Amino acid sequence: MERLTRLVLRHKRGVLAGWTVVFVLSGLASTGLSDLLTNRFVLPGTDTHRAEVILEDHFGQRSTGAFTVVARTDGDADALVPEVRAAAARAAEELPTGRLVSTAAATEHVVIAQIVSDLEPADSKGYTDEMREAIGTIEGATVYVTGQAAIEHDLDPVFARDLLRGELIAVPIALLILVFTFGTLAFLVPFVFAVVTIPTALGLVWIFANVFELATYLQNMVTLIGLGIAIDYSLLIVHRFREELRAGFGREDAIVRTMATSGRAVVFSGTAVAIGLALLLLMPLPFLRGFGLGGLIIPTVSVLAALTFLPVVLVLVGERLDSVPLLPRSWLERRTDHERGFWPWLARGIMRRARLVAPLTAAFLLLLAAPVLALEVGPGGNEGIPRDLEAVEGYDVLAATVGAGATAPTNVVVDSGSPGGVEDAGIAAAAAELGRLLADDPQVAAVRFERTAEYVDPTRRYLRLEVVGREDYGAPASREFVDRLRGELVPAASFPASASVYAGGGPPGGSDFLDLTYRAFPWLVLGVLLATFVLLVRAFRSLVLPLKAIVLNLLSIGAAYGLLVIVFKWGAGERIGLIGHDQVEGWIPVMLFAILFGLSMDYEVFLVSRMREEWDRGATNEEAVVLGLTSTGRLVTAAGLIMFAAFTGFMAGSVVGLQQFGLGLAVAVLIDVTIVRALLVPSAMKLFGRWNWWLPAGIARVVRVEPSPLGERRAPLGASGA
Repeated sequence: MERLTRLVLRHKRGVLAGWTVVFVLSGLASTGLSDLLTNRFVLPGTDTHRAEVILEDHFGQRSTGAFTVVARTDGDADALVPEVRAAAARAAEELPTGRLVSTAAATEHVVIAQIVSDLEPADSKGYTDEMREAIGTIEGATVYVTGQAAIEHDLDPVFARDLLRGELIAVPIALLILVFTFGTLAFLVPFVFAVVTIPTALGLVWIFANVFELATYLQNMVTLIGLGIAIDYSLLIVHRFREELRAGFGREDAIVRTMATSGRAVVFSGTAVAIGLALLLLMPLPFLRGFGLGGLIIPTVSVLAALTFLPVVLVLVGERLDSVPLLPRSWLERRTDHERGFWPWLARGIMRRARLVAPLTAAFLLLLAAPVLALEVGPGGNEGIPRDLEAVEGYDVLAATVGAGATAPTNVVVDSGSPGGVEDAGIAAAAAELGRLLADDPQVAAVRFERTAEYVDPTRRYLRLEVVGREDYGAPASREFVDRLRGELVPAASFPASASVYAGGGPPGGSDFLDLTYRAFPWLVLGVLLATFVLLVRAFRSLVLPLKAIVLNLLSIGAAYGLLVIVFKWGAGERIGLIGHDQVEGWIPVMLFAILFGLSMDYEVFLVSRMREEWDRGATNEEAVVLGLTSTGRLVTAAGLIMFAAFTGFMAGSVVGLQQFGLGLAVAVLIDVTIVRALLVPSAMKLFGRWNWWLPAGIARVVRVEPSPLGERRAPLGASGA
């Protein structure tokens, strides 16, 4: 670290020029990133994917790329059918590959027309407005264009509005916290750092987006996590730079000493964040793997910038920015006093009452985590979204008329095995029997199966049955139906051995998504825990501290999961405007773990690295814990509160999925930087005593660090703490 920092400082102009070029090129590239990102959703290797491929290749349509025109009238629906058919035909012409396949009166007051295409919802939704304009108005009727693609189209501006509202709440709060924490113009450093690192990360994402399909919301994640890391690393390094300057060192020596200590912590912290987020890279779902790619890019760019760009900025303008106070000097001077003030008082109080603080805080976290046993994940659905959108109003009419599963039906695709095979008597009889069994199922509202081009392909090898459920595709009853369909109804229909039957569409897709995700998730979590343990053994030179860090991280994440149940499933959040919902959307626990594990480990590395440094200097265990908490407690808490403010912005939204995601992130970070890092970590370390620093010689050789035998004290390493 010292050699690298001195090299960087010797070539200050070259480093700044290099980062300027990278920033400009990345900024230009990232302006085209949005056009490359997509919301396409693929479930490789599943029955749903097989069914979708057959539907696209042989029927020219996708089950999720359809639109439904719903016309409601107070008059006679049969008389309205010709006008609706003509209007829907005009709409189909506006949709590439779109075609009108049916128009009929569903009840005496409702007419429904179905338009199909072979487009993904991510592509077809962009034509919703043109289709609505083509339909125009029909006298005596209210007309809606709905379907999954139309619902996604109408939700996009809601997401954008909610995110903007969240930013308007979070940014001023974060700014105030930064000003209060720094107390000088040095609060600008995190913003300068973020201005360089975030566009650079987005530029790298742009490169990969030209090769792989990456999710739309990856851009938001890179920005959000990038801002959090920029604040974390800037706080830690600027604070340590100030300390070294106050100790009497010149600017360059102060930077070198800062990077040898806090810079080293940043390297381990960034690696820990990358490990947590890289979990997503190994998930079997392409859209989640994209987030894992972003999770590798963000900390990598941030660590490189912290090791090269930040030292140059601090040497050139750090002292000047820090010399302009924004708070009274007396306040700033009191913060440097490690004997008086809130953090010294708290640290010494915890040391005196560690036997009380540790079990009480651990019990509180376990109490918060206990409701996780009632956690129910689902694939999402059309519940918990604003009901005043045109597509959702049409969906509600459709649900009341046909069934809530009408916009995302189940498609049962039969592959007879050879062209003309659907004419086989065995296939025909089995298909008819399956249709009868489906019609008798309590979850089925309607079964559509005719020997027409819509249900039999031109080669007559494939046929399909469209099944409309009574419940929304994400409801538990729909998933139970999928289990019955695949496990009971299809076998009971007795298709010939030459035939293959696949179930795709809404409910099967939701079921397959959950199966794919949660088959892999536990094993990948285990891999992350093991990799993080090895990393922290090297960072902390201890066996006990990494194990403690992992257990406490799991406790804080478990508490966040438990609070999701309390707030949404049990309805505790309804008083503050959060939408009650029985299920947590299936992607949320995965994303929460990946993001929170990395951020929590970020704070752990900052705190414990300073404690380790004081121990190496010759402090006793208690002194090391007190000095570490006193030095970094304010920084960790400030960084956490800024992220808390940023995450609460999601909670201001009107979509239940974003509310759940925002609450999970916000409460976990708040718990982590208050209860866990400020109370449970120091009290546990007091109780562990010298065991904190134990590392047997054999393990030390494996991770290439110096051993710490139990019962022996190291000689102080000197003021550098290196």
